[in-house]
Amino acid sequence: MIIQGESAQPAPPTHPNCMRPTSNSRPDRLSLLPAVRAASIRKALTWATSGGVAAWVAAGLLMLAGTAAACPFCESVQQTIRQQSATMDAVVIATSLDGELTRNLSTGVVKMKIEKVLKGQEFVEAGQEVDAIYYGKVEVGRRFLLSGVDPPDLQWSCLPITDRAEDYIVGATKVEDDPVARLRYYQKYLEDEEAFISRDAYDEFASSPYSVFQKLGPDMDHDRLIQWVQDPEIGADRKRVYFTMLSVCGTQEDLPMLEAMLRHPAKSMTGGLDALIACYLTLAGEDGLELIDELFIANKRAPFPQSYAAIMAIRFHGTEGDVIPRSALVESLHKVLDRGELADMVIPDLAKWNDWSQIDRLVRLFKEAEKDKNWLRVPVINYLRACPLEEAKTAIKELEEIDPDAVRRANTFFPIPVPVREKTPDTSETSRRELPADRPVRLASTGPVAVQTALAGDVPVGGQFAAKASAGTNPWNLGYVLGTALLTIILGQFLLLTGGASSGDPVSEAA
Repeated sequence: MIIQGESAQPAPPTHPNCMRPTSNSRPDRLSLLPAVRAASIRKALTWATSGGVAAWVAAGLLMLAGTAAACPFCESVQQTIRQQSATMDAVVIATSLDGELTRNLSTGVVKMKIEKVLKGQEFVEAGQEVDAIYYGKVEVGRRFLLSGVDPPDLQWSCLPITDRAEDYIVGATKVEDDPVARLRYYQKYLEDEEAFISRDAYDEFASSPYSVFQKLGPDMDHDRLIQWVQDPEIGADRKRVYFTMLSVCGTQEDLPMLEAMLRHPAKSMTGGLDALIACYLTLAGEDGLELIDELFIANKRAPFPQSYAAIMAIRFHGTEGDVIPRSALVESLHKVLDRGELADMVIPDLAKWNDWSQIDRLVRLFKEAEKDKNWLRVPVINYLRACPLEEAKTAIKELEEIDPDAVRRANTFFPIPVPVREKTPDTSETSRRELPADRPVRLASTGPVAVQTALAGDVPVGGQFAAKASAGTNPWNLGYVLGTALLTIILGQFLLLTGGASSGDPVSEAA
């Protein structure tokens, strides 16, 4: 039986991102993940030690699926009321018949009367009395949202609600089962005066894909979004949603405001800067890259979180955006290669976007990499492995003589990056070396290899894994999966025996 009290009510949304990199050391890949997702990965590592390879593979697939299906810049804080209700057998609005003097204090049982049945009419009906366990404060006539499982003897979880919350919940049940229609309903409550309602509405948007945002565009309130993104009292997590919405319904008349925010970002905007940059680029188009390069990409004095946010925004436009061609986006990523502490973050993007113009430059970076910056070498090898040109194969042999361990790690633990299809016709000359039409393409890796690759920087965090069917399944894929799963189990055992991450790590605390 699920028991809830006052403390079981959803907590207010917290800042979804935890960035702890410094300019003097390589950024911790896990610290760049949103805290909730990073915590899930840490838990999955421990889970793998007890649940085996199959559990780890399942966990990896689930995390990747969740990543691809949500708003590209948003983190849902928790399941929404609608999502929770979908897993229940019955959902009702009920009134408490007991008060503090009549309730059973030892068992917590409270007698309640069902007023409205929102789901599960075959199990319960209005007017029926049920017993639910609740340890919070109870008054006669107090309204609750009850969610029941395991019929016919339903076990109820309880959530006290106000009249306003009841109207919100009941209204949501009357919306047609269509993602656009749902967001059309929830957007009215994004900044509701009642925190419970605004939080749930935010989570509905944060868990929706960008394609749904685009379809909702004509129904968005542009003027209200402008007010919200400029309101210093609204947190960065919510502004991520609002900038994503503004990118859909905004116009070029909004560019001066957005440019001012980019040139003088407020401290409260640091966590949502990637969404702001993506919004600006959507409205400004390819011409907007000049400003982003000036402020965050080519500017070596730009703080790491700001440059990282710009990379994430460019990555979004290369995967989900349909405004700027990849040939223009890779020009900005080329500038990142001049910044050693960031270069390894964009090399996989160049490979996935079929930009083979940087072979000589990456070979030089490999050779010049110092011992304390040798993390750059594996991404370079993976880029060369993905490249179909003969000069790439020749370069791998040359680099193997310099650092055979780096080449061995790349071949053992990482799949070859799979170039993705062009999202829009691209006739520019930037990508001067194209894939041969008859080149076979490996299957994209999933499961533990994909998650491990994301952690190591081989695949962009928050990006999507593109899969192309080849003529046959390569047996090396199975080797990658099993080998990485075994490595993960060993790592999980080590973390378990040593007590895991050090205290004070926000990701550990989130886990």
